[in-house]
Amino acid sequence: MRDLPDGHPLQRMFSGLAEHAFFSHLGVADPPLTDYLSGLLTRFLHYDSVYRLRNESGKPITQLTEMVLEAEQLPAGGKTRREYYRHIGDFALFWTGLYPEVVDRQRNRMCKDAMVNYTTHGKRGYLITSRLEEAEHHDAEASLFRRLSDQFELCAVGLRKVREEWELNPDSPPGGELLR
Repeated sequence: MRDLPDGHPLQRMFSGLAEHAFFSHLGVADPPLTDYLSGLLTRFLHYDSVYRLRNESGKPITQLTEMVLEAEQLPAGGKTRREYYRHIGDFALFWTGLYPEVVDRQRNRMCKDAMVNYTTHGKRGYLITSRLEEAEHHDAEASLFRRLSDQFELCAVGLRKVREEWELNPDSPPGGELLR
């Protein structure tokens, strides 16, 4: 899926909701953090972006456990490994923050993610991403990913506030559903 063009109404909506939720409800004024989170919401509008990682046979990887196993088999360093761990952090934060009821349902299913702690893996994914960014001398990005790791739970609460606000907004997508 293509990225939305700059200034797209959904991009502006997510940006405003994230800024409002984090500043007004949580007292967090961190523009790079809220920009990243609103960008995450925009990137994950489409189902194919949420499940963009593929296994060896080209099928989407839908469980966090499998994403971690794939990432750990990649060679150390490099863009691909960083992208996998970033996606693991994003995936875990997206579900933990916006749809915690889905994560709770996983615990009741017979699947690989039934016993997985999304928060732990999300924090670890962002921490590894920050270290890989540091190795590439991308200090600003490394700092952002370290904050995402350190403040994962706060970010999840903030995303829940974003969801609450968009569900109250009659102009938002119905039910906050992913676009297919």
